[in-house]
Amino acid sequence: MDDRITTEMVPQFVRVSLGSAVALGLLKGTADVLPTTIYLLTYHEGRCNANCQFCSQARSSTSRSDSLSRVTWPIFPPTQVISRIGAIAENAPIRRVCIQAVNYPQVFTDVVNLIRLTRAESALPISLSCQPFRGEQLQSLADVGLDRIGIPLDAATEQLFIKIKGPEARGKYLWVEHLAALEEAIAIFGTGHVSTHFIVGLGETDIQLVAMIQKMVDMGVYPALFAFTPIHGTPLGNHPRPSLARYRRIQLAQYLITKGKGEYSLMKFNRKGDLVDYGISSKDVRQIVDSGQPFLTSGCPNCNRPFYNENASGPFYNYPRPLEKDEIELTKKDIFAHGVE
Repeated sequence: MDDRITTEMVPQFVRVSLGSAVALGLLKGTADVLPTTIYLLTYHEGRCNANCQFCSQARSSTSRSDSLSRVTWPIFPPTQVISRIGAIAENAPIRRVCIQAVNYPQVFTDVVNLIRLTRAESALPISLSCQPFRGEQLQSLADVGLDRIGIPLDAATEQLFIKIKGPEARGKYLWVEHLAALEEAIAIFGTGHVSTHFIVGLGETDIQLVAMIQKMVDMGVYPALFAFTPIHGTPLGNHPRPSLARYRRIQLAQYLITKGKGEYSLMKFNRKGDLVDYGISSKDVRQIVDSGQPFLTSGCPNCNRPFYNENASGPFYNYPRPLEKDEIELTKKDIFAHGVE
């Protein structure tokens, strides 16, 4: 592949998360917690071709076009952004660049050229979260220097996937296509360099979600977690958030499975599908909860994604920094309040 980049190849703009823009010095401001990853979002004048029912970028959404989840994403010229990444990479707590891709006709070309530009300025590892690119496209992404790829499933079951991806889900996004793309990505990028994510609170049961977390790990895919966040102007704008107690249960199960400390087959669920036993000793559960590690943001290495699911004032679904002692105590109450061991 020709690695030369011409002016005509560079996208006109790229979106930068507000916290990333502050960390890069593109905007003045302060933040309670700065990101350890720089988050970029491909720019497109129209809406995303996809119609995910929870997403502010979706085709039918009436939300602000500069938002994604709870975060605003101002636009900048890519060369300005990437030169700043190169300038601060060695002297700032930035450890990764993450490009998130909206679905539109020229998005693959834009993503490839953003990766090329970034790789020319910095040795930081680059992640991409995107629709299910396949075959030669995946190989091209690896060839230009992409470190990790994430293909989000969002939902824990095929039926829920179809429901939340919108009325045209069967034509735009297919469950089997997403799974096949993840398999192909593993073959190209390798185990440990492919991820997906699940949104907790879309209507799934604990047993459905934990089973899918295990399936992903068995495939070699890392399953990250988001808490469902209702966004005004989306079809799910009035859908309730998951309770913190339930989210904590799933976070702990995800941590045990991804760290090889537990497995789905040993966990127990009640008749409603709620997780009631982690399949390891109560002592081990309590030691792991005391560490606070399961409740940090899950994702690529060095991804802390500050305030993506919450206000800076809390409550935190995903902690972007180590938990304080009082926060661990609150988390223990969430975990053990319903007799889960």
